[in-house]
Amino acid sequence: MSVSWTDAAILGLVQGLTEFLPVSSSAHLRILGEFLPSGTDPGAAFTAITQLGTEAAVLVYFWKDIMAIATAWLRQVFRLGDYDKDAARMGWLIIIGSLPIIVLGLAFKDAIEHGLRNLYITAIMLIVFGLILGWADHIGKKKYALKQLIWRDGIIFGFAQAMALIPGVSRSGGTITAGLIMGYTREAAARYSFLLAVPAVFGSGFYQLFKTMGEETAVAAGPTAVATLIAFVVGYAVIVWFLKLVSTKSYMPFVWYRLLIGVVLLGLLFTGVLSPI
Repeated sequence: MSVSWTDAAILGLVQGLTEFLPVSSSAHLRILGEFLPSGTDPGAAFTAITQLGTEAAVLVYFWKDIMAIATAWLRQVFRLGDYDKDAARMGWLIIIGSLPIIVLGLAFKDAIEHGLRNLYITAIMLIVFGLILGWADHIGKKKYALKQLIWRDGIIFGFAQAMALIPGVSRSGGTITAGLIMGYTREAAARYSFLLAVPAVFGSGFYQLFKTMGEETAVAAGPTAVATLIAFVVGYAVIVWFLKLVSTKSYMPFVWYRLLIGVVLLGLLFTGVLSPI
């Protein structure tokens, strides 16, 4: 049974609400699909395409930062005169940090689209990586600013982001956790998480968009477009709120939320209310 326009709108709303929070948007879409009237997993393609909406929100919010980085990087590469060295270095760090998720995403494409969407895996990842986030937030020194990011840390951020190929890990949660462990402030880790996601998410989203053109999918083109637009609007609001929140508050509410969702999901699976696949 295909996903209706209303269901797609709800999924788009949830995508926008959860993409930038360390709670795993892909896990929420996977779980929510089971409770909608269609009772259908919206699929990895729908998730990737609706993320184009939330990443468009990143482009709008961080437009000046992104343009400064892109301009400095291009001026350095093509030797067009003076350039901001810190901004150019950030461009290289984003490129290098994006490589792990691109390589691993292509290498394990079939597993990502099918096997790893097992709800038992999702529940376990929600719990395990929630605990790791709580530990990182507790022990992290929180002293390094984003301008102090070094090459080694940029690569580690990249591999942490790649863990989000498994529903339940959370792309923002993985990168933020890595940043906290390495001693970066909550805000620095969150901002780099947003910037690092741009090439990876746009690449994945457009790949799935062109791949599924003309194919029959769980969610038709029209409802997917509506979900993507809703994800953009809601995602922008979440970015504004989230960056203000993490500058003064801890991540523990998100940790407890992940544990609650993970435990409830395991309970629903064990009792047979939900099927794992």
